[in-house]
Amino acid sequence: MKHLKLKALLLSGLLALNFTACGTAPASSQAGSSSAASSAVSQAEFMNLETASWEEIVEAARGTTVTFYGWGGDENRNRWLNTTVADYLKENYDLTLEVVGMNIEDILAKLAGEKQAGTQQGSIDMIWINGENFYSAKENGLLYGPFTDKLRNMEQYIDTEDTETLYDFSKPIEGYEAPYAKAQVVMYHDTAVTPNAPANAQELLEFCKQNPGKVTYPALPDFTGSAFVRNIVYELCGWEQFQTMEPDYETVKAAIEPALEYLRSLNPYLWNQGQTFPESSTTVDSMFADGELVMSMSYGPFSVASGIEQGLLADTTETFVFENGTIGNTNYMAVAFNSPNKAGAMVAINAILSADLQLTQYETLKELPVVDMDKLSEEEKADFEAVDLGQGVLSQEELLSHRLPEMPADLVPVIEEIWLKEVVGKTNS
Repeated sequence: MKHLKLKALLLSGLLALNFTACGTAPASSQAGSSSAASSAVSQAEFMNLETASWEEIVEAARGTTVTFYGWGGDENRNRWLNTTVADYLKENYDLTLEVVGMNIEDILAKLAGEKQAGTQQGSIDMIWINGENFYSAKENGLLYGPFTDKLRNMEQYIDTEDTETLYDFSKPIEGYEAPYAKAQVVMYHDTAVTPNAPANAQELLEFCKQNPGKVTYPALPDFTGSAFVRNIVYELCGWEQFQTMEPDYETVKAAIEPALEYLRSLNPYLWNQGQTFPESSTTVDSMFADGELVMSMSYGPFSVASGIEQGLLADTTETFVFENGTIGNTNYMAVAFNSPNKAGAMVAINAILSADLQLTQYETLKELPVVDMDKLSEEEKADFEAVDLGQGVLSQEELLSHRLPEMPADLVPVIEEIWLKEVVGKTNS
């Protein structure tokens, strides 16, 4: 049990499937910029950001501190933000980055409380967000925008007509958030133990029958477990119908009935016979690493390489996707409705969209970049193509050619509720 817990702690940073960051800027840098920050933010307060030029926004951000709030569970990302990104912003814009680790639920609760209290200036500038949380925040007026039309690097490096630039979990973005990094569901197995990976749902069922009690997935609403179930829904029910479906319980249940029947058919061959499911993706990862399971899954398509490199996973571990594809999504950066430094937030977000920082994110964190490769210079493109993604992973090209769009955010909790009632502990007999 101690070994399992240790593996869980080590793997949590490598195989994390949500995104965000933590840490703070050094006290000396905060103190040294306080008077300048106060003056510059004061200047930004009286600026009409809607009519200001990009040069005026950059000038207003100089000498200020910008806060970036989000999930702080990935130490590698924390380090990247607090060093590479912070140094880039300081050197190029005299902008100090202060990264604050906080769960997105707490961030939104804080903003909602400030909205209700009429707080004009809060403490949150930038937010790491996507999916249901973005939809809820935007609907409740907790975000500032639209702002992405002001960002120079949106036009220079991002495909502004791409579906994932325009929609987040099928909900219109309308300029209220900018892309940060991409993720995609992958599954993985040890080829020394199970030589052949399942290529579709039917083969997965046979795979489970051949390895009884050695396959499972995280209990919903775990982010990865929920994505896995949605992927099964897409496999067996198609994905197009869900893009415009209303989040009505009975409507959704009827539409996903073939997937529910399939998931119930899996249960007798799963770990604990599908009576219960591990509480998190971290637990499933650790069970796989310990040999208790023969398959695991991740929303981080290159995370297996880190596990192999650190000796947590066998070097014969390989990722795979279904031949019909797996769900991918983008995570984004937004600005709080009452951010005291909107200019600083816009400058920081613009910087993270640059080819320079997207490349370092790809190299260091092995996150799928959001830049449009067709918009890169030949030199920039060569730099991205030269990145060593590590052992046991699929190429970016292979992943993107098997990428399926996410489901509308308001359908996700409905499916999770249906799964709990119709799948857990049940069979078709």
